Amino acid sequence: MSEPAVRLVLLYDAECRLCVPFARWVAQQPLLVPLELVPCDSPEAHARFPGLDHAATRAEITVVGDGGEVWTHDAAWLMTLWATRRHRPLAHRLARPGLGRGLARGAACSAAGLRHLLGGRPSAPTGPAGGGDYPGGCADACSPLRQG
Repeated sequence: MSEPAVRLVLLYDAECRLCVPFARWVAQQPLLVPLELVPCDSPEAHARFPGLDHAATRAEITVVGDGGEVWTHDAAWLMTLWATRRHRPLAHRLARPGLGRGLARGAACSAAGLRHLLGGRPSAPTGPAGGGDYPGGCADACSPLRQG
């Protein structure tokens, strides 16, 4: 059995309308495990994690542990919650088999007060035009989860 992570790095899309406010929320949380925020696909991310598929980190948040562990998709959202003092119990509940790891992203966004961003695309661009309603360079992978 591996040791729990002592430090985590959250790679997030610095041009994404969901990722940016989520990263800001994480930065304000009391943490049980230090969690550093690094823009994905940035020079810093490439220098620190040369073996990582950086194109994939634009498609979904990614968490990297101090032992080289990499979590993506639901596991990354769970690890982010797990790092926080207030939401670690929720992360443990969601991680149980059959309990809804698929709910991790929605739970993390709900905890951050960002659930409204899961309901649809923005009506106006939030950055330089890059196609659709998303800022230039945004991978559009944070497309809304259907609710209800």
